[in-house]
Amino acid sequence: MPKADAASISSVPLIEVRNITKVFTHASSPFGGKGGGEVRAVDDVSVDIHAGETLGLVGESGSGKSTLGRLILRLIEATSGTVSFQGQDLLAAGRTELRHLRRDLQIIFQDPFASLDPRYKVEDIVAEPLLIHHDSRGDIRSRISELLRAVGLDESARLRYPHEFSGGQRQRIGIARALALRPKFIVCDEPVSALDVSVGAQIVNLLQQLQRDFALTYLFISHSMPVVRYLSNRIAVMSRGKLVEIGDTDQITTRPSHPYTRSLIEATPEVAL
Repeated sequence: MPKADAASISSVPLIEVRNITKVFTHASSPFGGKGGGEVRAVDDVSVDIHAGETLGLVGESGSGKSTLGRLILRLIEATSGTVSFQGQDLLAAGRTELRHLRRDLQIIFQDPFASLDPRYKVEDIVAEPLLIHHDSRGDIRSRISELLRAVGLDESARLRYPHEFSGGQRQRIGIARALALRPKFIVCDEPVSALDVSVGAQIVNLLQQLQRDFALTYLFISHSMPVVRYLSNRIAVMSRGKLVEIGDTDQITTRPSHPYTRSLIEATPEVAL
């Protein structure tokens, strides 16, 4: 399945990140050591994400890519910098304003089991965002059925619990929950890294189809260059908290300019998707 068509991608950024930095401070040791020190998990990163595109964000574990995704959604607070969504400063938004904005900004988590409450049935998991945001656009029950169909799950899934499903099916439930409020932008935080290759390929293809059906924009985070290459219109490469390279997928994967990008490509085996 082809990635998002360039003709459908807006020239105007949906998300604008400018000089975003996140510094974590080490606490003192509970055993009497002084501890201290700082870690710049994300260091002065600037990037635009255009409506309709998939921007792949790739790097090794600890490179800061997941932290960047959470900073964009304001799931963690930035030390400095700005993040704008449709021209609106997310980091300056108050509680009420941010709550309204969250309808358009969602996340799909890496672990499809830990991200689902084991005490809830599927219908409760998918309905939770609708209830929290008092969504009254149509009947919630019919909306749940629509979402389950969209992610390839049978109607009977709604009355079952997460432990009754495979890893791939659980990830489909998480995707349905992320889609519940009809968002414009989704951070896909390594959504296939906990799945085997064949199941991961199915989820990647599902994400592509949903992008077309729901006019979505993705930040797709991964450590796998082949997966990012298959899915993304552009690729951004992070190392040690810094954005070291960004460009069109073909340029990054065939003519990388940074040594770290070349090492990622050389170190990652091909994956059939």
